Amino acid sequence: MPELSQPPAFRRIVQRLAAPLLLSAGLAACAPDIAPHGALPNEEQVASIKPGVTTQADVLTILGTASTVSMFDNGVSWIYIGSHSEQYAFFANKELDRRILVIRFGKADVVEDVVTLSQADGAEVKVVARATPTRGKDLSLIQELLGNVGRFESGGQSKSK
Repeated sequence: MPELSQPPAFRRIVQRLAAPLLLSAGLAACAPDIAPHGALPNEEQVASIKPGVTTQADVLTILGTASTVSMFDNGVSWIYIGSHSEQYAFFANKELDRRILVIRFGKADVVEDVVTLSQADGAEVKVVARATPTRGKDLSLIQELLGNVGRFESGGQSKSK
C-alpha cells in the first residue's frame, strides 16, 4: 500500500506558522484582565453639583442612584464607589485605583458637601481570626452515632425523659 504523506510545501508552511501562532497565543494568555467595579461619575458631572444649590432630586438626575447610603447619619450621605482591578491568569486581583464620592445633604435635602476620596485615603484593616465557643455536650463519635437509639417508639412519638 502506498503511504499517504503531505506535500513538503504544506509541511514547510505549517512549520513556519506554528511558532508565531504558539508565541502569540502564549502572549495573549499573559495579558491582564482589567475589570471596572461600580460606577463612578465623571469629573464634569461632579463639578455640576454645587453645595447650597443642588438638591437630592438634581443629584439623582445627574448621577443616578448611589452605590450606598450612609447608615450612620440617617441617610443624609450618598456614596458612589468605583474601582479598577487587574488580574493575571489565576493570580490574585490587584486593585489599580479606587475612588469614592460622598455627597452630604443638609436641611431641605440640599447638597451641603461633596468629598472625593481615593485609594490613598483608605486604611488597611487587619482581620482577627477568632472563633466563638459554643456551649453544649462534647460527644464522642460513638455517642453521636448511637445517641438516638431507643429514643423513639413506634407510632412516631418520642419517649420523654
